[in-house]
Parts: sequence; C-alpha cells; structure tokens
Amino acid sequence: METLVKRNGFFPSVNTLFDDIFSKDVFDWTDKNFSSNGSNLPSVNLKETENKLEVELAAPGLKKEDFKIEIDNNMLMISSEKKVEKEETRKKDNYVRKEFNYQSFYRSFSLPEYVDESKVEATYKDGILHVEIAKKPGITKKKHQTITIK
Repeated sequence: METLVKRNGFFPSVNTLFDDIFSKDVFDWTDKNFSSNGSNLPSVNLKETENKLEVELAAPGLKKEDFKIEIDNNMLMISSEKKVEKEETRKKDNYVRKEFNYQSFYRSFSLPEYVDESKVEATYKDGILHVEIAKKPGITKKKHQTITIK
C-alpha cells in the first residue's frame, strides 16, 4: 500500500528531493522501485489457457533479433541486449559528437512440469514479445484446493 504524502512549501522540488531521499525504502528491490528509478525492466503478462501457457513481454523499440529466448530445466529465460553507437563529425567546425546507448534485461520464469518444452513459439509485433508454450496432452493440472485453518 502506498503512503499518501502532502507536499507544501515555496520550493516543491527541494521538498520532493528531501522526501524521496529519506522516505524511500532502499532495501525494497521489487519491480516498483526499479521502474521508478528509470530501469528498463519490461512488464510481463502471464496467461494459462486449456492448451498452452502464454507470456507477453512489453519491450518497444527492439527488433526480434535483439531477443534471446531459452528453456532449460523447466526455466524460461528471456533476455535482450542492444547497443547503439552514433557519431557525428563536422571538420569545418572542428566538431565531434559521439553518443552511445546500452540496454539489457533478463527475466526468468519457472515452468510447470506439464508443459511441452519442445513446442514453443515466439513472435514479436508492435513492441510486444509473445511466447506460447504448449501443454503436454493428457496431463491435467492439479486442482486448486483451499485449506481451512482449525
């Protein structure tokens, strides 16, 4: 649950900076803190249907060649690395501008035993990576059970 903070004062940016430094939990390493710090950890939707597991990973601005998808020992691992370097030179102005950017992420998911690791399909369209993993035929998922406390 988020804490409501009222910020007043003549210098709101100073108050915000002070509040951010002293009120954040630096030991909270959940996705929430990564994204507020500007990390590029992509959001993921997981969905299970009768015949397959579906993973949707939001990663706009990449190409399908930028992804690496692996399955090993019931672990689905999705990673990406992208390096961009750009250099601009104007000899008459004695001007050189060199920029570079590096992005990477790694996400892993434990897969249930009833998936068929040999039947995996992945597509990338409109900034969303779709991974579908088929379930083994004839194997049913254990039923959900609620335990009462005595």
